Amino acid sequence: MKLRNVPLTGTLLLTFVFSLILMGAGSLAHARLGSEAPEITNPVWLNSEPLRLADLRGKVVMVEFWTFGCWNCRNIEPYVKAWHEKYSDQGLVVIAIHSPEFQYEHDVARVQEYMDEKQLAYAVPIDNEFLSWRKFRNQYWPTLYLIDKAGVIQYTKIGEGGYDTTEQEIQRLLAETN
Repeated sequence: MKLRNVPLTGTLLLTFVFSLILMGAGSLAHARLGSEAPEITNPVWLNSEPLRLADLRGKVVMVEFWTFGCWNCRNIEPYVKAWHEKYSDQGLVVIAIHSPEFQYEHDVARVQEYMDEKQLAYAVPIDNEFLSWRKFRNQYWPTLYLIDKAGVIQYTKIGEGGYDTTEQEIQRLLAETN
């Protein structure tokens, strides 16, 4: 970005700096592509004992950041649920990290009630302190990360849509040999 003969003072300077921050921030979720996925160390898990990514080598892991009050999260939920049901026998492990946006979403009993109502059977770590959120440098609800059999983040999808592409990536990663 080149600026010539433009005095960067006052509001213009703040706008310029803020724009640089936003441009960098938008790519943070993708900055981890190709790197080893960070370990998920949340102490409270629903539907599962705590899982370690290191112990899941040889499997494809989908990590989803969601919260039950997020409409976009609710809209992708049927797809995540269907992928879990369709591919878990082939080696897909879904870990849906619940990172609350609002105060009422911090209540673990409410998360469990929601999961029971929606019949969600995959592992759900409770991330009320945003430990996993920060480790993944996540910024958005919902965000999906696909981690290959070697523990490397290979795909990220932010928000709704792109379901065919995501499923193709799941199939591709499952078909890979170690």
